[in-house]
Parts: sequence; C-alpha cells; structure tokens
Amino acid sequence: MTPPARSDSRRPPLGNERMESTRDAKNDPEARTYFQGQSNSHVEMLQLVTFHVGGEEFALDILRVLEIIRLQELTRVPSSPECMDGVMNLRGKIIPVITLRSRFGLDRVAPDEQTRIVVVETKGTVLGVIVDSVSEVLRIPADSVEPPPRLGKVDREYVSGVGKLDDRLLILLDVDRLMDDAGEMAGVAGAQVSRTVEPGKP
Repeated sequence: MTPPARSDSRRPPLGNERMESTRDAKNDPEARTYFQGQSNSHVEMLQLVTFHVGGEEFALDILRVLEIIRLQELTRVPSSPECMDGVMNLRGKIIPVITLRSRFGLDRVAPDEQTRIVVVETKGTVLGVIVDSVSEVLRIPADSVEPPPRLGKVDREYVSGVGKLDDRLLILLDVDRLMDDAGEMAGVAGAQVSRTVEPGKP
C-alpha cells in the first residue's frame, strides 16, 4: 500500500503488507514541499517511518525506505557477518538481511505476526532490516529533533537525533552509520550465494 503523499492527517496509516518505492519523491517538487511542510509555512517537516525494536520506538527518513514486507524465509550464508541473518530473493534480486536486535546487542526473540522487514537503501546498497513491528508514517517539525543523549541500548554513533511528538520520543537512526558495512555484507552475500546456494532455498 502506498503511504499517502499529501494527506492532511498528522499520522497517516501505514499498510501492513507493503510500502511502495519512494524514489520518485526525491525529484518531485510537490513531494518535497510536503516533506518540508505546507507551502505557506516556513516550518521544515520530517516525514518518518516509525518502528519498534526491544521496546524502544525508532524512526527512519521515509525517503530511505523502499518498502516494508512481512518476514519471509531467509537463506543462510556461510562466513557472513554475525549480525547478518541471511539473504532473500526480492523479485529476482538477492538482498542481504540483518536484524536490528543483533546490531544493537539485544537478545533475539522469536518472530511473530508483527515482525517486519524494512527494505532500505544505503550507500547504493539495498538492505533488509528485521524489526519487531512497524508503527506508522508520521511528520514531525525538524526543530523538535534534539542531539542524541547518552544511550544505553543503542550506540550513540547510530543515532542522528531524538524527536519529540506529544508524549513520545522517537530515536532517529542514521542509516548510513548503522549499515556502515552494508557494502561488505552485500559482497559476501552475492559471492557466497553464487557458489553455494540457490536463492530462496535454505
């Protein structure tokens, strides 16, 4: 389901199955106006996809999110980084998949019906990220985001800021820093899969 691009609602609903590509929005002046607030306002707005991991609420810039899908069977890859769960075949393309719980040093939990894979693009690499659940798409004023404080569960280097929305705090993730070795993981995945397994088979 495509997230609404020009809804007047502060918190437009997020589809459970899929969020379509947002690549075209980067070059769409009207879309850019929406992301930065209404044309008659000088308040810059951030549009975010929010999700939960380990009881905390996180957010990513919607322009970095390509789609959201249900958890699917992954192919394990020998000699892959510890935080990499495997690879998946997404419409013919091999995508490495990691779990944010492992990336943050949290205990793993069994997936349930709320578990999702958020497909993001970072540094020219497409990557799947497993999260506990996806909440919604929302907008917050850019000036409501403060520098990251000292954090326990998540290394500060992964956080670009903390946003305030009513009584909620949103931890904004820096996807480039978080996936700093995404290129390495993608290279390992592609090389190992081509030698040892067929996409989509365990």
